[in-house]
Amino acid sequence: MWLLVVRDPLPDARDWPGRNLLGAVDAVVWPMVCVLVLHQLPGPVGLVVPFVSAVALLVGVGRLHRALWVNHRYRFTTWRWARAAFVLLMLGMVLKMMLMV
Repeated sequence: MWLLVVRDPLPDARDWPGRNLLGAVDAVVWPMVCVLVLHQLPGPVGLVVPFVSAVALLVGVGRLHRALWVNHRYRFTTWRWARAAFVLLMLGMVLKMMLMV
């Protein structure tokens, strides 16, 4: 038996000056960071780096299209990861304070 759960689409993002430019930067930088991290791997990795680089290029082009022309549907990756990092940072600070007591 198959169970399909369909979520409602996210509402359109608010439009503000500079959103297109920041969205384009966000859309291009994250795939580039992924490729740069892979190029720093020590030793031979075979076809992994070229394959992931090609996938990152395709993902980056799609994200750039969404950031520039369908901007109301673009979600910032930097904001998502910064929020997760902030939560982990706060959790670590709370744990550190609890161990001090």
